[in-house]
Amino acid sequence: MLASCAVGPAYHKPAPPDVRGYTAAPLATTIPRARSTPGSVAGAQTLEPGATVKPGWWKGFGSPELDRLVAEALAHNPDLAAAQATLQTAQFELKAARGVFYPQVSLGLGGERTRTTGAAAGGNFGPQLYNLYTGQVSVSYYPDVFGLNRLVTRNQQARVDVARDQLLAARLTIEGNVVNAALDLAALEDEVAATRKTVSDQHQTLGLTRTRYQLGATSQFDVLTQESQLASSEAQLQQLQQARDVARHLLATYLGEFPSATGTLHAPALADLRLPATLPLSLPSTLVRERPDVLAAEAQLRAANAQVGEAVARMYPNLQLTGSFGDQSNHTGTLFDPASRLWNLAAGLVMPLFEGGTLRAQKHAAQAAYRGVFANYQGTVLGAFRNVADVLRALEHDSALLDAQARALRDARQASELVQTQYRAGGVDFLNVLASETQVQNARIAFVRAEAQRYADTAALYVALGGGEWMNASADAHGAVTDRR
Repeated sequence: MLASCAVGPAYHKPAPPDVRGYTAAPLATTIPRARSTPGSVAGAQTLEPGATVKPGWWKGFGSPELDRLVAEALAHNPDLAAAQATLQTAQFELKAARGVFYPQVSLGLGGERTRTTGAAAGGNFGPQLYNLYTGQVSVSYYPDVFGLNRLVTRNQQARVDVARDQLLAARLTIEGNVVNAALDLAALEDEVAATRKTVSDQHQTLGLTRTRYQLGATSQFDVLTQESQLASSEAQLQQLQQARDVARHLLATYLGEFPSATGTLHAPALADLRLPATLPLSLPSTLVRERPDVLAAEAQLRAANAQVGEAVARMYPNLQLTGSFGDQSNHTGTLFDPASRLWNLAAGLVMPLFEGGTLRAQKHAAQAAYRGVFANYQGTVLGAFRNVADVLRALEHDSALLDAQARALRDARQASELVQTQYRAGGVDFLNVLASETQVQNARIAFVRAEAQRYADTAALYVALGGGEWMNASADAHGAVTDRR
């Protein structure tokens, strides 16, 4: 009689998307080497379909400095601390919700002294004084006949899963942000160094131009033009230095530090990084079980489903059983005598008969909310697949872009040397020299950005595939792994 029966809709996990790949055109499993580029960043990369990202993916870049930065962020970032506290709150609320499945037992002790009049007792006698001492244990229990309590608990369990998956998503976001911030900082350091080299070269060129002007071999126009070019490069250097400082401040905040601590902040140089030669590529059918944001959206769907069940269960009767056992006496010495014993057993059934349409409207509202959450889930899945597709296409183009920028820098340097020689021989005017210097400067910065972009897109693939965070989903506060795929 007291066993609960199921009311409300059963929950069915959404099926994985029925798609064969991430992009319309087939993907090449090998990303070719950037042949004109020296160093690790030019290496070929191989995609491994069916392989999953493992936790600690950033270690594939082979940089102890980068490993230290990510570890420090995971330990001290305040956003992660807030997400962890949210998870703990949900876990304690779940424990509190589960208490309804057990009888509620309370102990009551009381003593009172009372004076009554004869009139109150319906007699003609004088006032009465007496003491009354009571001690009793009360028990109440709500049998979950129609599953309301079970659905409330299921809803709370889903909220725990949401909080856990959002914590994993926050971890993944911090990991990706730290890696990207470190790459941006490294690229800006190289851009600053390249621009300083340009400024130094232009200082040297200006000195030579002034000497030629003093000897009558060139005009004052060439001197003024070179001074203007140098001033423009110095202004660009200031802009890059400002951007570098901002990048340092951003990285410091990811680590849970104040911007004033950037003096001790050490990020890896691009030259110290290693490009991973093999990259995992989860199957489309498993992506929805490996991305924390999709897992959180699916947990929200479970919670919304349970809320529909709650709304339905509230339309059914609610049974309550109560009882008490104790003693009551006018004297403490006889409080526990058999003659002072008292007890009570009661059962109550409450069934809604007329609520003005409230319960039915609440059920329809819960159903509409479920449809909205399901639409959000579908949007999250679509966004996840778009994210992976964008990164895969970017990786395809990164190698060719890096190779082209390397060739552009090499050719710009050769052209600049040739123009300098021709200018000294009187074969070209000074504007050609300035144009060649500008071309070299732009090519230097474009090459550095192409280097950083290839590293950044490689990191973006790990993040887009979930970063292996689903392996960190713990069933309890001690980190026991639960495979919820």
